Amino acid sequence: MGLESEPVLVLNQNYDPLNVCTVRRALVLLDRGKAEVIENGRGYLRTPTVAVAVPSVIRLRYYVRRPLPNGRVSRRDVFLRDRYTCQYCGRQTRDLTLDHVVPRHRGGAHDWENVVAACRSCNHRKAGRTPQEAHMQLLQRPSRPHNLHYRMFYPYLLQQVEWRKFVPGWQDGLGA
Repeated sequence: MGLESEPVLVLNQNYDPLNVCTVRRALVLLDRGKAEVIENGRGYLRTPTVAVAVPSVIRLRYYVRRPLPNGRVSRRDVFLRDRYTCQYCGRQTRDLTLDHVVPRHRGGAHDWENVVAACRSCNHRKAGRTPQEAHMQLLQRPSRPHNLHYRMFYPYLLQQVEWRKFVPGWQDGLGA
């Protein structure tokens, strides 16, 4: 894999993270005047006549309107929201299950306000009951995460340190 296929963070005109593209695509956007370089630091691509700085972060010169994603409930996103912590006993672990606060067979929905991360022993202890019936206390009320639409950038942030200042909530997304 060459330098031209490395990831580049694309920011909207207002500096909100928009997408990730390759260096090759970023250079095309820069050449056509559709974007400007915000960060570079990967060196240069050299041709026989010119050396081009390789961008790491670019910003579009125009604003792109896009709807925020729905953010369907997924295991990974619930675990990230709850910081890989059991919401009943407070134990931090990677061995978690999803628990419906109000069990589904009792009409509980599979949504952000009813699903929490729970360790296996707490989930087994609670079984098909509500927390009150099982005499268990939730550490915090489940809610929809605020920065859910930025999660596509989180896997890159371990390697791309210079991107972190542009991605809100990256500490939460990495489980830090």
